Amino acid sequence: MIQMVIKLQKSILRPWRVGDEDSLVENANNRNVWRNLRDIFPHPYTRKDADNWIALAGSQDPVINFAIEVAGLAVGGVGLKLREDVDRRSAEIGYWLGECYWRRGIVSEALAAVTEYAFASFDICRLEAGVFDWNPASAHLLEKVGYVLEGRLRSAITKDGQTIDELVYAMVRE
Repeated sequence: MIQMVIKLQKSILRPWRVGDEDSLVENANNRNVWRNLRDIFPHPYTRKDADNWIALAGSQDPVINFAIEVAGLAVGGVGLKLREDVDRRSAEIGYWLGECYWRRGIVSEALAAVTEYAFASFDICRLEAGVFDWNPASAHLLEKVGYVLEGRLRSAITKDGQTIDELVYAMVRE
């Protein structure tokens, strides 16, 4: 497997690897992080969850899920979910970051880099991201990177005991 590494000003994007477990658990085991992600992202986030994730993501070729490394520690992630069938030229992009690293521009830089990587590396013409209505910071982040709000899916998300709207953002390249 080719070791895909993207060096940025504020972080390094690289494959998940053995040795990331402690930092992954420390940063992912946070209700404020979990609250803005799909339910597939567990809470509480355990060492077993970290082991399973690193085994899965660390074996991907090509890389579609990157660790966000800051000061030698994996503190978040950004990844792609490639679609199939009639949606095969579309992908979903998602991201998370440990709470103590928020508001430093780390994710906007990582999101822009993985967006470029996705369009350059895969036969896709569309990337999209869903944002929970209660997370305006994520909506602002996507807009900052160049994603456009395409719509509001009313009462589309049920998370943390509440049913809320989902905002759908996309970037399209022909």
